[in-house]
Amino acid sequence: MNVKKDKFEHWSAEDSATLYGINDWGAGYFHVNEKGELTISPNPDKDAPAVSLPDIVQGIRERGMNMPVLIRVSNILESRINQLHASFRKAIEQTKYQGKYKGVFPIKVNQQQQVVQDISRYGREFHHGLEAGSKAELIAALGTLHDPEACVVCNGYKDEEFVDLALFASMLGYRCILVIEMPSELDVIIERSRMLKVKPMIGVRMKLSTRAGGKWTESGGDRSVFGLNTAQLMELVDYLKKEDMLDCLRLLHYHIGSQIPNIRDIRSGVQEASRVYIGLVQEGAPMGYLDLGGGLAVDYDGSHTNYQHSRNYTIDEYCVDIIETVGELLTEANVPHPDIITESGRATVAYSSILLFNILDVARFDPVTIPDKIPENAHDLTKDLMNILSNINQKNLQEFFHDAIYNRDELRLLFKNGRISLRERALVESAFWHIMAVANKEAQKLAYIPDEFEDLDAQLADIYYANFSVFQSLPDSWAIHQVFPIVPIHRLNERPTRSGILSDITCDCDGKVDKFVDLHDELHTLPLHELKPDEEYYLGVFLVGAYQETLGDLHNLLGDTNVVSITISPDGHFDIDKEIEGDSVGDVLSYVEYDSKELITFFRSVAERAVRKKMITPAQRKTITNAFEDGIRGYTYFER
Repeated sequence: MNVKKDKFEHWSAEDSATLYGINDWGAGYFHVNEKGELTISPNPDKDAPAVSLPDIVQGIRERGMNMPVLIRVSNILESRINQLHASFRKAIEQTKYQGKYKGVFPIKVNQQQQVVQDISRYGREFHHGLEAGSKAELIAALGTLHDPEACVVCNGYKDEEFVDLALFASMLGYRCILVIEMPSELDVIIERSRMLKVKPMIGVRMKLSTRAGGKWTESGGDRSVFGLNTAQLMELVDYLKKEDMLDCLRLLHYHIGSQIPNIRDIRSGVQEASRVYIGLVQEGAPMGYLDLGGGLAVDYDGSHTNYQHSRNYTIDEYCVDIIETVGELLTEANVPHPDIITESGRATVAYSSILLFNILDVARFDPVTIPDKIPENAHDLTKDLMNILSNINQKNLQEFFHDAIYNRDELRLLFKNGRISLRERALVESAFWHIMAVANKEAQKLAYIPDEFEDLDAQLADIYYANFSVFQSLPDSWAIHQVFPIVPIHRLNERPTRSGILSDITCDCDGKVDKFVDLHDELHTLPLHELKPDEEYYLGVFLVGAYQETLGDLHNLLGDTNVVSITISPDGHFDIDKEIEGDSVGDVLSYVEYDSKELITFFRSVAERAVRKKMITPAQRKTITNAFEDGIRGYTYFER
């Protein structure tokens, strides 16, 4: 569908930045240059060097790597860690808070080895630790981080092996804290610590009554799955006293939700947790750490509101509210200020990853030309429909719109009953969509657009076929309707003249993206450019560093994409630090228990049988089997 435009009006790169909201959600990392190319800066300072994304794509293609590609920008990850610690440090200095800030990264948010390694490396000067929610994640943490000042927070359900591993880590000098999620875990921790003769650092997760807004509101409240209620907490304290181990209780943990959009919910949770912390100290526990869990949101749509895909606060406001609240309440109660831990995962890694892909084709919504004359034997309803097309205008817009829908539906029923021909039905469908296109154009001119026209733009949108899998690379878009910023990475000094949705290359009707970021609401179409012959058209999906890689699945056996990690240098160039080839067809087949050698052997025997039956020649057999074997070795995505 055509985007409304004035062909004489100038279009600039800054117009594209406004149209796609880049300056709103980009947090200073993404801009548009004068050539109309989307650029990456390693930090939010606009004077920092910037690298063109099309230049990165060209460099990747010249090195022989195909689309789609996931780009990881290492210095954006470094910048996020620096910014978080700088904001907490400033808040601590402003409020004269007596404790320190100890961040930890929850490995579940992005478990990729390079990401966890980079966080450990960039966070070392701040003693930034890791959070593990399973044995596998704890092993990853212990094999990546060794900083005696950093915390390793152990959440999740814990069996004896998990507890032993954490206790062994403590013996090696790790500051490893076992957080009790359910009362029964305490017996295991006490038994194993005595057996191994090591004093454990124990934390406890509390079910707060505070609940946060957004998609993850069920993480908090009395019915949350994890944590202890007040009565269970008191039983735990009494049990530790009885076992002469209350001095091991060092941390209070809570989590009221991921992606918390409203700062009031964050402050409310901190207030309640501070009161619980005070109570534990008054019971005789030494404590020392208050772990606020996750929740620091990412402003995916750039609206700076309490909408579920946004947040109505800055990182500085987040840090000040936390430090100020804890400090005031504990000072009032004459309780020493604890070290503050946050498990900020999404806000740490989201900005550092970008999914890039090319558009393979487009199905344009342009109704076919209608003949000047319709058959004399056409049904009266068909003639009425043609009359509507000739006479629809703003004055009769709603009336004729509803009449067109009624006539179209009646004529479809007549076709099912054999009363109109296939050719006449084709004429009816073409006339109807011409009417819808006119109705949509006229509706846009109205001061108030009636409700029935709101979805018309999406119904008339083009379909751009994109070389990626929603299920593999953007699973949250499909599963929980998460909205990610999607932008062409070039041609941004040209006005986009089409509106479209994106379809991936899976054969599934859910394999599409039809919700896009907007400052005021979700858009159901994305402004896009006409495809040019023999020229690739590239789009980028931004802020995808959190959860998307780990949650991806093998729908249609489309595997992991190629991954390229880059570092942007001070002179504005980029270095490729690491390349990881995406899954081959053979790789994904092995994940679902196929053996590539067996498949090849079987296919060769089928081809040989065809030679014996003289269906193909031996030379043709070689060509066919080579193609089969090349397919097994090839990328799961479209290659050209």
